[in-house]
Amino acid sequence: MTDFLKLTDTLSVAPQIFEDDITKAASEGFGMIINNRPDGEEAGQPTNAELAEVAANQGIKWAHIPVVGGQLTMEGIEQMAFALRDGTGDSSDGRVLAYCRSGTRSCTLWGLSEAYTGGMETDRILHLASSAGYDLSGMAPTLEHLRQSAGSQTQS
Repeated sequence: MTDFLKLTDTLSVAPQIFEDDITKAASEGFGMIINNRPDGEEAGQPTNAELAEVAANQGIKWAHIPVVGGQLTMEGIEQMAFALRDGTGDSSDGRVLAYCRSGTRSCTLWGLSEAYTGGMETDRILHLASSAGYDLSGMAPTLEHLRQSAGSQTQS
């Protein structure tokens, strides 16, 4: 079984999941899973469609936001922000599991989406990521820039 690493009360991240992990997620009350891996990224990786079907059979919502490692885009950040808002708004208890190859991409997308929406201070994002074992400190300037941009958008 794959370890789910808690970032917040509503979001955990994980490396690649498999069918039994979806059953585990359902039993732990996750209402949505976000797949951040493109199909075919690695040999033997289950396809998005295969896992999405298992999740649907478990009553779990599914989002596919495939991001190639090292190629984060604003579109991906916006899609992640939307999926997180959707997943925490009306799923069973508002808990979301996001995964990728190692969990780093999902954690990074979460941090960037939090900064982009102005939802969390940069230091808090860095602290929560670090507590789960992910070092986003090199992204601090980007996170702060996104937060500043979010703040200026809400003031306009």
